[in-house]
Amino acid sequence: MNYNPNTQADRRAMLETIGVQSVTELFADVPEKARYPKLNLPRPLSEMEMMAELTRMSDKNADAHHYACFMGAGAYNHFVPSVVGQMQMREEFYTAYTPYQPEVSQGTLQAMFEYQTMMAELTAMDVVNASHYDGATSIAEAALMACNAGRGRRKKVLVSPAVKPNYRAVMRTYFQGTDITVTGDEDPANDLEALKKMLDKDTACLALQTPNFFGELEPVQELADAVHAAGALLVVHVDPHSLGLFTPPGEYGADIVTAEGQALGNALNFGGPYLGIFAASKKYVRKMPGRLVGQTVDTKGRRGFVLTLSTREQHIRREKATSNICTNTGLVALGAAIYLAAMGKQGIRRVAELSYHKAHYAASQIDKLCNGYSLVTDKPFFKEFVIQCPKPVTEINRALLERQIIGGYDLGQRYPNRQNQMLVAVTEMNTRQQIDDFVAALKEVA
Repeated sequence: MNYNPNTQADRRAMLETIGVQSVTELFADVPEKARYPKLNLPRPLSEMEMMAELTRMSDKNADAHHYACFMGAGAYNHFVPSVVGQMQMREEFYTAYTPYQPEVSQGTLQAMFEYQTMMAELTAMDVVNASHYDGATSIAEAALMACNAGRGRRKKVLVSPAVKPNYRAVMRTYFQGTDITVTGDEDPANDLEALKKMLDKDTACLALQTPNFFGELEPVQELADAVHAAGALLVVHVDPHSLGLFTPPGEYGADIVTAEGQALGNALNFGGPYLGIFAASKKYVRKMPGRLVGQTVDTKGRRGFVLTLSTREQHIRREKATSNICTNTGLVALGAAIYLAAMGKQGIRRVAELSYHKAHYAASQIDKLCNGYSLVTDKPFFKEFVIQCPKPVTEINRALLERQIIGGYDLGQRYPNRQNQMLVAVTEMNTRQQIDDFVAALKEVA
């Protein structure tokens, strides 16, 4: 049933306000021949014929199922066990939005509680929420929380230039119109040592990424001591798979930990929906944005689950809110919970090991080419690394696509000092044959 709330009188009033006589006048600037084109639609198709045609059209896509993929830069082609999709598609989960009468949705709340528990173990942090929209939202919310949770009202956020550019852009968008300044990333040469020297009494937090945007592992040991000595908080953005192999941030003093959870059981999906992971120390739990699921018992002593500390944003004390995040990507968080449960500790470690060793094999083979290619990375790295190319990356990637290979990310797009540099990602999904073909193709197109 069609329903239009505007009466004729409403329409006349709106038209008069904008100074036109009719709706047709609104489209006067559109060429007349283009205003109401007659569509030349194909003949009707049966479902079988339509599916065949759509399949033919979709086969034109250069996707990670049919091409060897070496693109990363924040979204990764990791294996997703079939159980993830099967469980997510159960109608109890698939149709459930964020519960507004949460205690009647015990199954959804328990799933979120399990997600929080496993993510807390993975990051070695005290408390995890469930959840944020994506990694960019999480790190921006972390900076905002640091400004509200630190000592006094501090107004400076130090951020490493090696944090993903999109994340830093979202962070600046968050603070538009406020008195909070995001700084430290203006100079690409600012490493963590340089940022430590910029810490002062007005610094709310130091935000970094490890592995950083270039795939390198940052020297974070003892960094928390320097940050805390300045009265600031340490915000660390991580690759969740790397925690299967390297020290989790909770063990080296991070106050807030964020991550992009896409790779935990979620497909690339053309960029979304993704999952923002957010963890913090217990002392800051009352400042945490988003939803927290707690475990309790009912009047009969039976285990139950509730949304806890939920007065923070959208309920009773809205005037005291420190964030406007009040919904979550619960279905994607559920997928991450199923993925973590299915893989287990050894599975996550195995994925990390395979990604690490395959990436280092690929880097060594490319570095041997010598015909204009060289490995730029001089720090330890995880599953991504940077190579210098003999010609523009866009040209190389165009040639790679002809060989059914999706090349790496063109760093020159965001970093003027990194022209002709490619960020290459290698995961457990890349076979040795794919890596060898990639190296051979790079040699051919040089």
